[in-house]
Amino acid sequence: MDRRSPRTPSGSLFPLRTPTRRNLRWASGLVLMAYITFHLLNHALGIYSFAAAETVLRGVQKFWHSLPGTVLLYGAAATHLALAVVALWERRTLRMPPLEGLRVLLGFALPLLLATHLTAMRGAYLAYGIEGSYVRVVWGLWDWQGAAAQLLMMLAAWAHGCLGLHFALRAQPAYRRFSHLLLAVAVVLPLAAAMGFVSMGREFQWNGVPPAALPTPEQGKALGAAENGIKWAYGLALAALLAARWGRNGFARWSRQPSVTLRYPGRTVQVPRGWSVLEASRSHGIDHVSVCGGRARCSTCRVRVAGPAEHIGEPGRDEQRTLERVRAPSDVRLACQLRPRGDIEVTPLFAPLPNEGRPAPVGSFGRERDVAILFVDLRRWSGLSERQWPFDLAYVLDRYFATVGAAVRESGGVPNQFIGDSVMAIFGLDCDLSTACRQALHATALIGQRMDAWSEGFEAQFGQRLEFGMGLHAGRAAVGEVGYLETTTFTAIGEVVNTASRLQDHSKTAASRLVVSLFAAEQAGVADTMGTPETLAVRGRSEPLAVLYATHPAAHAAPHASAPA
Repeated sequence: MDRRSPRTPSGSLFPLRTPTRRNLRWASGLVLMAYITFHLLNHALGIYSFAAAETVLRGVQKFWHSLPGTVLLYGAAATHLALAVVALWERRTLRMPPLEGLRVLLGFALPLLLATHLTAMRGAYLAYGIEGSYVRVVWGLWDWQGAAAQLLMMLAAWAHGCLGLHFALRAQPAYRRFSHLLLAVAVVLPLAAAMGFVSMGREFQWNGVPPAALPTPEQGKALGAAENGIKWAYGLALAALLAARWGRNGFARWSRQPSVTLRYPGRTVQVPRGWSVLEASRSHGIDHVSVCGGRARCSTCRVRVAGPAEHIGEPGRDEQRTLERVRAPSDVRLACQLRPRGDIEVTPLFAPLPNEGRPAPVGSFGRERDVAILFVDLRRWSGLSERQWPFDLAYVLDRYFATVGAAVRESGGVPNQFIGDSVMAIFGLDCDLSTACRQALHATALIGQRMDAWSEGFEAQFGQRLEFGMGLHAGRAAVGEVGYLETTTFTAIGEVVNTASRLQDHSKTAASRLVVSLFAAEQAGVADTMGTPETLAVRGRSEPLAVLYATHPAAHAAPHASAPA
């Protein structure tokens, strides 16, 4: 099945006028996170002075109180909450990892925590024209109970947003590269906001409370009644939603509605129709990786599926986009999105590895990323082995591995496997794919230059020239530790690795030092300098691959780009 969809004139896969649920959640979440971030930064200005914080607050309020700002903020809040309600209703089980559960719990608790702040600030402004000010916020809450409530509300909103961003981005290399810095910001910013709150309160104690418009007692009672009404309405609505979920699930069990049989490797489970494969795995204690928390974003939960097409159905737009991004074959689906309509077989592709009877951490293997894979192979090794002493062969291999390994490292890659007379290297563990391909081509140039420099002396010593071949391909792979007990190695697994190895093999018959896929050359920006591509049937691939040849890789190497992009 061809997963490619018709493109719009703009070149995107889907029209912008019909955003997907994932995009709506992401966009609304970013708006709310931006609001919270600026709110905390504004609070933190109180460390400097109340006047500075109040001045910035006035400017910010002009935007959020305007019609565009109001529509943007409250539209984002309503959209985010509506999507959360839909997601909770669709869940057939509430079993989930602790951090994911904390994110959901904080998200549904926030409206109750924000009701007081909403009515006191925006409600007073809309009903009575009373502008919000730090005098009202700080001095009105200048006691342990009020300060604790304000701090709890602030931390809940901030933690929910940070967890949401973490689940959405933790599979991205740029996020992982700066995760420690982002964690520091996530900790320091709310602390700075709390210090600003305390500093302004102390300033009021020492210098007196500045004048500010305050609600009258009657207005305060009306705002308090509105606050209680919001809390009761939201609480009852949430309770009704949970009761409806419980009733729906209970009715399904009582009425014995048709169930779906899922056959995992070595185990078969039954779940009610409507459950996702990921929910089935979690409900029955089957280890199943899901880095993004079931949002169809990371692809780590994907499974190979076998069964009637009517039992499997077609992927939705969010799932389709992710499957296309990772170039998944037609029999692969995302477990978080697939809700089987009948019996099927499923094989998790990135299930955690066993570790003394316990599931291994999610990050120990199964991390996916776009990489460039380079294979280098020493030619005529068998003939050399017949004529030379083992210690001479060990010397040759040691110097060969050192030459190739140093060139790979200097170019920004990782030489991760030395097997026989072959070397495998990975590029792109800390940069984007274009940079990785440029690094790999730079490594091929260095390898060619240094092997040629060694070859003259080698021929005089061993009676033959040094000959070698290289294969380079780029694409999606899983990277991590594989092995058994203490004997493990860091490697990459996927179609891209197999194809790069086959391209290196093909360099023998092609009488070329380097065979590189057209895709990798295009990513590096050098495809136009390498001649006309040739279509090659690669063993292990269902479709032919366009490749390019380079007898002298240095002539086509991209500029050195070892630094992460």
